[in-house]
Amino acid sequence: MRSILFSVLLACSGAPIAAPTILVYGDSLSAAYGIPQNAGWVALLGERLKQRKSNYTVVNASISGETSAGGATRIGAALAKAQPAIVIVELGANDGLRGLPIAQMKTNLAAIVQAAKRHGARVILVGMQVPPNYGAQYVNAFRAAFRDIARDERVPLVPFLLEGVPNQREMFQEDNLHLVAEAQPILMENVWRKLSAMVIAPPK
Repeated sequence: MRSILFSVLLACSGAPIAAPTILVYGDSLSAAYGIPQNAGWVALLGERLKQRKSNYTVVNASISGETSAGGATRIGAALAKAQPAIVIVELGANDGLRGLPIAQMKTNLAAIVQAAKRHGARVILVGMQVPPNYGAQYVNAFRAAFRDIARDERVPLVPFLLEGVPNQREMFQEDNLHLVAEAQPILMENVWRKLSAMVIAPPK
């Protein structure tokens, strides 16, 4: 009875209800490396949500240079701080660039996804690819790793974050790895295709 009364009083008090949070958990591709923060795809995602009258807010916990191992280490703290309803996992690119074992990357990414699910969050996994000079075996296994995790964990997959980005020099920064601001809307749209159904209520 007391708990019911407390709930009624809380509702009548006008106490603000926290907006649901989307946690973007990635590396430099999501951290707006080398460009203004408000030009990165994560910031653009926040703007899209506002345009669509969604009550979700975006928290960007991405760290440049992060690997799947680093992400697995800090996921608990990130979840506790953000209390997200949705987690977008964008990690693995640095594992690939360093030629790290794919099996270990899969273990780390699966652990991140599982931790988010245990926390009660829905998860979107974002896939990456490595250049062909890493060899066909590594390239194919790397791409398949994201499909395998998404299938096993039953979460939506963005097959490739950079899908649709023209392979033109002007789309990349001087390091030829990170994208310029002009490419960021493409990344946002790639993620939005999977996220939109989760955050936009259907018309009544």
